Amino acid sequence: MSFDLDAVHAAVAQYGRVTRVVIAATHGSAPREVGAAMLVWDEGQSGTVGGGALEYELARAARAQVVPTCLSRHALGPDMGQCCGGAVEVVSEVYDAARLATLEGRDVIARPVTGGDDTPLAVRRRLARARDRGELPAPQLIEGWMVEPVRPRAAPLWIWGAGHVGRALAATLAPLPDFRVTWADTGAARFPAVVPDGVTVWPAPNLPTLVAHAPREAQHLIVTYSHALDLALCHALLQHGFAGCGLIGSATKWARFRKRLVALGHAPAEIARIDCPIGEPSLGKHPQAIAVGTATALLKRQQTPAARHQGTTA
Repeated sequence: MSFDLDAVHAAVAQYGRVTRVVIAATHGSAPREVGAAMLVWDEGQSGTVGGGALEYELARAARAQVVPTCLSRHALGPDMGQCCGGAVEVVSEVYDAARLATLEGRDVIARPVTGGDDTPLAVRRRLARARDRGELPAPQLIEGWMVEPVRPRAAPLWIWGAGHVGRALAATLAPLPDFRVTWADTGAARFPAVVPDGVTVWPAPNLPTLVAHAPREAQHLIVTYSHALDLALCHALLQHGFAGCGLIGSATKWARFRKRLVALGHAPAEIARIDCPIGEPSLGKHPQAIAVGTATALLKRQQTPAARHQGTTA
């Protein structure tokens, strides 16, 4: 869990005034973990802190909040009538463009939520570890201060193909804050009438030429309607560079592609960087099953580096 600064920026740009509600501490059984957050504005909300009645009450209070920062405690059984027998402490903060500007350039956001501007020693130590060693702390409430690491910028991810599997991938990956999705195919008519929020659609008659516009740190998923087009995209991406690449297909298809890519001048070690088939074969070949397996693999790959730098909560 981390402070998704990009999401708050986007919400403030669209709605002007947004309240961020984050679980700061839990005691006993609770519906969500520390760091789970939602954004609330006058006509809607995004994200979830779980709990049904808890979330409804927190959203109602967030819309009525007049102070910049509020810390509240909620006993889930007595206060909310929920089965969870524990309690949660919640920080609610009102953000606008001016307040967001004070957070720019930080890897860790630490701020007082119960008054008092003197930074506690425990907080100073965590900030020093983040600055000097790259050890990002877990979200936590420390002596009246809320401390959260900032979520890294979403990784660019390109989906090539808007058929059944491409549509399932876009619908599954678009809501995830870890990725910034670009979706490409050979014409606008190949895309659905309604595209998932946050997805950039890019129709281009000659898809391999579009590869030059992709960041070299992007992940790619190739799921077009044509084996010839799939091969041309593999060839173009191997020439261009990428962080990761997955190709839909069978073992037979990939064996043929490897031979053809070698013939096109690519080294076997570079070709081996392309994963084929994508997804988890044990889940089956349904488009949504392929999308779930692929998303799981991408999330594991994306989150492993961050986990190595996660600080302790002690």
